[in-house]
Amino acid sequence: MDQDGYFGEQIAASYDDPDSPMFSGSVISATADVLAGLAGRGRALELAIGTGRIAIPLAGRGVQVHGIDLSRAMVARLRAKPGSEDIGVTMGDFSAVRVEGTFSLVYLVFNTIMNLTTQEAQVACFRNAARHLEPGGCFLIEVAIPDLRRLPPGQRAVPFEVSGSGYAFDLLDVATQATSSNYFTRREDGSYDFCSIPFRYAWPAELDLMAQLAGLRLRYRWSDWSGEPFTNESTKHISIWEKPEAAD
Repeated sequence: MDQDGYFGEQIAASYDDPDSPMFSGSVISATADVLAGLAGRGRALELAIGTGRIAIPLAGRGVQVHGIDLSRAMVARLRAKPGSEDIGVTMGDFSAVRVEGTFSLVYLVFNTIMNLTTQEAQVACFRNAARHLEPGGCFLIEVAIPDLRRLPPGQRAVPFEVSGSGYAFDLLDVATQATSSNYFTRREDGSYDFCSIPFRYAWPAELDLMAQLAGLRLRYRWSDWSGEPFTNESTKHISIWEKPEAAD
């Protein structure tokens, strides 16, 4: 593994996939609208800013955005895009790196909390977010619910992509909450490239406890960016915790 962790040049080069649902205009617009509303007139800090999928449209809505990221390859893609000129980036581990000043919003989207592969690192992330928040500010996470109902006894693999260009599947360990996404990409000669990225999933109740340890309290939990209620059938959640005002 290189200095960029699991998100080196090979991943960065193909990350901005226009055919991926996460890059659809409606998804990006809805995400940026919610974040802009939470940031208000304050500053926003994106943990794992990556190629600027969300940071650039958020900055375009008049919000001052700063980001933290470990991958220089991903940030190089951000820097090549119009609209990134006023976005500051601090390199390093987003669960530990400090940025000067405070923010009205800290956010972490598209499952990235799971890139922290231990409970200790995820707890540290919440504490780091809380340190950066001004009183009354919010910490937002978007993350999937693990689809364990698809696992019959004895099965650990859940395929999520099968095509002529390759296939991909998740491996889950329900005892440790460790998982990995595994990709086989077909080359022109018929052989395959392989990539495996580890994650750790956490249930909403566990994330709420992490927030409590960091001095935050739950404000909202939705199933999507439109604010639909979170239910038993939700496949992900958008959770927003707030830092109490000093008087509280």
